[in-house]
Amino acid sequence: PRRDATSSARTTPDHASGPPAALRGFPAAMTENVLDALVYLFENFLYVDDDSAGDRAAMQAGLSEAGFDDGEIGKAFDWLDGLDRQPATGTPARPGTPIRVFAEREQACLDVEARGFLLELEQAGVLDAPRRELVLDRVLALGHESLDVDDAKWIVLMVLSRQPGQEAACAWMESRLLAGEGESVH
Repeated sequence: PRRDATSSARTTPDHASGPPAALRGFPAAMTENVLDALVYLFENFLYVDDDSAGDRAAMQAGLSEAGFDDGEIGKAFDWLDGLDRQPATGTPARPGTPIRVFAEREQACLDVEARGFLLELEQAGVLDAPRRELVLDRVLALGHESLDVDDAKWIVLMVLSRQPGQEAACAWMESRLLAGEGESVH
């Protein structure tokens, strides 16, 4: 797996000891990836209950100390700002709702397993249609090609964590990430 979600405790980056525990084992080039910067922010600042969670300067300093460059840091914050500008609202899925067909650009950005995972989440009631669209918007905003199911899990978790009333869905996603389960949603 590309991401290490086992570290939920806040770590203090240290240049001398190399990248933080959440990033160890990644190729050096991956620390320049916006998604990796977002995962780092999520694990160390956004999903913790302390005063640094809303302190943008502290988050920027943490990313910089972890080895992310200014461009990737800026893109990570732009991604989060885009998420915060687009709150998803909607109603629960109704039985018999048609299946979403992915556009060509979405297919290029998400591999088959990741697309299947999003459909499973929607069918299981973890994602409703507006939040699925918000997830897809954030996938496209990353500008990557062929994100895998692990990437999709992180994006879904980040989206759900910033949505009011989605605590149960967020907890469910977090348990799947931490468990590293690759099994189907039921």
